[in-house]
Amino acid sequence: MGFMSLENIEKEFQTFQILNEVGEIVNADEEPNLSDDELRELMRRMVYTRVLDQRSISLNRQGRLGFYAPTAGQEASQLASHFALEKEDVLLPGYRDVPQIIWHGLSLEKAFLFSKGHYAGNQLPDDLNILPPQIIIGAQIIQATGVALGLKMRDKKAVAVTYTGDGGTSQGDFYEGINFAGAYNTPAIFIVQNNGFAISTPVALQTNAKTLAQKAVAAGIQGIQVDGMDPLAVYAVTKKARERALNGDGPTLIETLTYRYGPHTMAGDDPTRYRSDDLDNDWEKKDPIVRFRKYLEAKDLWTEKDEEQTIEQAQEDIREAIQKADNAPKQKVTDLLGFMFEEMPKNIEEQMAEYKAKESK
Repeated sequence: MGFMSLENIEKEFQTFQILNEVGEIVNADEEPNLSDDELRELMRRMVYTRVLDQRSISLNRQGRLGFYAPTAGQEASQLASHFALEKEDVLLPGYRDVPQIIWHGLSLEKAFLFSKGHYAGNQLPDDLNILPPQIIIGAQIIQATGVALGLKMRDKKAVAVTYTGDGGTSQGDFYEGINFAGAYNTPAIFIVQNNGFAISTPVALQTNAKTLAQKAVAAGIQGIQVDGMDPLAVYAVTKKARERALNGDGPTLIETLTYRYGPHTMAGDDPTRYRSDDLDNDWEKKDPIVRFRKYLEAKDLWTEKDEEQTIEQAQEDIREAIQKADNAPKQKVTDLLGFMFEEMPKNIEEQMAEYKAKESK
């Protein structure tokens, strides 16, 4: 019988890396052509976002933010991939992917309002090519395929890019989305951030596949696994995936091997119950910011002063943004009812009138 060798397929998906854990180039032929200013800007965004994560956790604990999913450890996976995109590209984030849409143009104030559950956090500028962060696991995969098909049909020189975690690949929407994307050759990029755990469920209990990247094979699309703690490698594969999509060569599935240093979300998750100190320590040695800092310092492109200025700027921006978010008008029931339907049904009209009367007292 001519069974296909799974082992041969899995051998094709070796982890792509350019910058090793101590900040040394190990794959010079693949080093991206980034200017000194671009390298510094990518580092600035990573440091800024680490501060944003630390402050967001504190604000959540103070009760000033609502839902929050920590991002520390995933800066290379999130920001280096976004750095390879253009403003006309459409982002469809998961709930952990707020940093990417901030750097795509969403204000910090809006990001904080989203976390607070305020409707204004989802009122986006018309010229900002993003969708609000998706809470339903994997739903953004199908949406990204649809957006990408729309871009293709309108001959737009842009791609749809979506992010999910390893747990997202266990959802039916994931398989339906990548299959449809392959069938219609859409300009889509699917980035799976494999941080090892879907809340507390390790990848080994989610799939028997050796990599998540190989799931691209069944959909007939390109797939690659990349060191998600290596900013240069993540940037390089995303840029290539974008070029392929714009050239009509179809979608790409990118698996980034990364790690979240904090809990899954701030809603009561305790990672010490399912992750060991040894595992945490292992991944801390791979910290994307430490790795990139060493690389830039060796090129005389980053100093302690640069880092301090970035941290100070982030702290100041966050102070201003959270104050604005705190002072936003409180939501009313009539606000929520008013946004629910384009044409309001009779029963909702009755509820609206009832609540308006209460609010006017």
